[in-house]
Amino acid sequence: MAPVITGFDYRRVPVADGVSLNVAVGGSGPAIVLLHGFPQTHLMWRHVAADLAADHTVICPDLRGYGASDKPSGADPAAYAKRTMAADVVALARALGHERFALAGHDRGALVAFRAGLDHPGAITHLACLDVLPTLDMWEVMHGLSAAVGFHLYLMAQPPGLPEQLIGLGADVFFGHFLDIWTRDPQAIPADVRAEYLRACREAVSSIVADCRASAGIDVEHDRADREAGHRLGMPVTVLQQDWGAVLGFDAAELWRAWAPDLRHTGVTCGHFMAEEAPADTAAALRELLAR
Repeated sequence: MAPVITGFDYRRVPVADGVSLNVAVGGSGPAIVLLHGFPQTHLMWRHVAADLAADHTVICPDLRGYGASDKPSGADPAAYAKRTMAADVVALARALGHERFALAGHDRGALVAFRAGLDHPGAITHLACLDVLPTLDMWEVMHGLSAAVGFHLYLMAQPPGLPEQLIGLGADVFFGHFLDIWTRDPQAIPADVRAEYLRACREAVSSIVADCRASAGIDVEHDRADREAGHRLGMPVTVLQQDWGAVLGFDAAELWRAWAPDLRHTGVTCGHFMAEEAPADTAAALRELLAR
């Protein structure tokens, strides 16, 4: 049996034409939506979700293209644009009865959350982004060592065909590589959860590639248009980041501050998967955000 978030109810919720999301819902009170990253599913939030559910309605979906959610074709670049995926999240919350809600995302989910904050400011009360840079900034600073760290993004940005075939030939090795090297505590992702992540990714190679390919094209266009128009995130924003080190050659807090005037940028002593490696610190940071 696949692992689940204990005590949460599971359902499928239609969010767009032909697209339904798998979602776990628990708790009661003001709503917060938690978006997973790569190469994971909603299960990455299992510890934090249980904590927040004591006094919040916690909504943990699999993003479109991931986990048990629908995986539309990526032939249309807009199918996996963060704008489209952000609209999914707003539609999901509304379908569950929440016109306004807090939103937190990790990695790919943080890019969706960032776009939701820009496109739907009336719906998002508070925003948290974990261990990522906005898409436009990411591509602008990735060179030298940082480009080597993000080699998978360059691979998946290639035209359709090559990346899907290469990754599909060794999906468990490819996705497992990131689960291994991006964590400082191997025990943080137990064997059954790791196996579920790999199974889910193995069944979603094309849609995961399409998601990343969108970030090298249409997502950059959307971010650049917002930057040129002077659009900013008006809600309280928290960014949690591991210590990337000065060797990468950029100031993450400075990059984020250009987008988020009301920013708390906090370092967390752990690897990339902070909701699993440092769940107490992550939950505390989200609670501090929700109190602002």
